[in-house]
Amino acid sequence: MDSITFQKLKDVEARYGEVQAQMSDPAVTQDPSAYQRLARESKELAPIVERYRAYKATLSEITKVQELIRSESDPELRELAHEELRAQASRRDALDEEVPRLLLPKDPNDEKNVLLEIRAGTGGEEAALFAAEIFQGWKIDVVSVTRAGQGGIKEVIAMVEGQRVYSKLRYESGVHRVQRVPATEASGRIHTSAVTVAVLPEAEEVDVRIEPKDIRIDTFCSSGPGGQSVNTTYSAVRITHLPDEKSQIKNREKAMKVLRARLYEMALEEQQKQISSERRSQVGSGDRSEKIRTYNFQQGRVTDHRIGLTIHRLQEILDGALDEVVNGLIAHNQAEKLKQPV
Repeated sequence: MDSITFQKLKDVEARYGEVQAQMSDPAVTQDPSAYQRLARESKELAPIVERYRAYKATLSEITKVQELIRSESDPELRELAHEELRAQASRRDALDEEVPRLLLPKDPNDEKNVLLEIRAGTGGEEAALFAAEIFQGWKIDVVSVTRAGQGGIKEVIAMVEGQRVYSKLRYESGVHRVQRVPATEASGRIHTSAVTVAVLPEAEEVDVRIEPKDIRIDTFCSSGPGGQSVNTTYSAVRITHLPDEKSQIKNREKAMKVLRARLYEMALEEQQKQISSERRSQVGSGDRSEKIRTYNFQQGRVTDHRIGLTIHRLQEILDGALDEVVNGLIAHNQAEKLKQPV
């Protein structure tokens, strides 16, 4: 375990101690919201601290056993000590791999369902055929599909539901290149084409909250014909959303409904812009040169260019056996995150 990771773990342990002390403070115990916030933080930090302390204890045991081996003259005891050393070393190696991963922040999208888009890119009809081929492996709810000739798909959009779907499929975003002799080729020439895949976390329902500080409510006397209350009763209402345009309706409830509808429209438009931007960043232009992965049918191999992984089980990959690829990408991503400064 490197020095950067050790420092992070020391900081987490120190913060855990601070949280425990604060939770024992009488002033905090009398404040339910503050106590609950600290309790949540304590629950998040506890597993990291527990494994970190187990790691330190294991290192201490290894040191003790090594000292025993150096000082012990009895062959049988030395052999027992060597066995114990191997067991402790195995435990250390397992913790050495496990503990740093606990430090990685959780992606809030990991638990979400996924909106999956597969589109034929460079390669025309062959790209459409390959898009249909890689799509067939998913158990999903199809939202829309645009067919191409000979059973191909120009575009398919589907919802993938299940536990931690996004965390598994997020690495499939990008350009997937295929090299093979397509069914559309009569002369046996190998074609290179591509499809784009976008994996977008399911958007939460847009929730519009109107904070009192963001609005101004003015009441004033009504005017015009209307009897005794005219110019004496504050029956007219004007609600102004300060960041937005003014809105004046002679009824507070109706004014709030109109205002909420307008804010909903703005929030929805912003959400859609964000999704569109995320999709563009994932798939680029769909050109073969932007590839993240290549499927070579002649050699029966799949190569993920981001981590340099090559697997000679192409059909299994197309059938959905992505664990080796996905686990490799997850490990690579975790390693990169762990390199980031404290």
